[in-house]
Amino acid sequence: MAKERIPIASDHAGYELKQHVAAALTKLGYDVEDIGTHSPASTDYADYAHPLAEKVERGEVARGVLLCGTGLGMSYAANRHAGVRAAVAWTPEIAALARKHNDANVLVLPARFVSEEDGVAILKSWLETEFEGGRHEARVKKIETAPKEGA
Repeated sequence: MAKERIPIASDHAGYELKQHVAAALTKLGYDVEDIGTHSPASTDYADYAHPLAEKVERGEVARGVLLCGTGLGMSYAANRHAGVRAAVAWTPEIAALARKHNDANVLVLPARFVSEEDGVAILKSWLETEFEGGRHEARVKKIETAPKEGA
C-alpha cells in the first residue's frame, strides 16, 4: 500500500514548527512533500499557501498542512481555492471538530501560539478524525455555493 502524500508549507513564522511537524508526519508513516519555506528568512505566506491549496483543489492530494504565525493568513489564502476547507486549529479538540463537522482538508497551525508538543497533538487529532457526514454533509456542500439573492 502506498503511503499517503501530505504536502506541508509555512512562511518564516511557521518554519521551525514546520520542521518538527514534518518529522512527526514522516514518523507516522506519511510521505511528506515540503513546499517551503526552507529557512526562517522573511517570506509571504500566500507564496506557500496557494501552491499547497492548488494541489488539494486539483485532487493531487487529499489533504495538507500549513503553518504561519497566527494561522490566519495561510487560511485566508488557502480558502480562496475551490474545494479547500482550511481550518486554523489551536487545540486537538478544535482539529477534531474541524474534521468531524467541516471535513477540513487543510490543517493550519498558528505557530506562534502552540508548542511543538501541542502542534503534533493537534496534527494527530486531525489525521485520526473522520468526517461524520450526515447532517454536516449538506452544510459543507453550501460552502462552495454562493447564496441566492434574497436567501
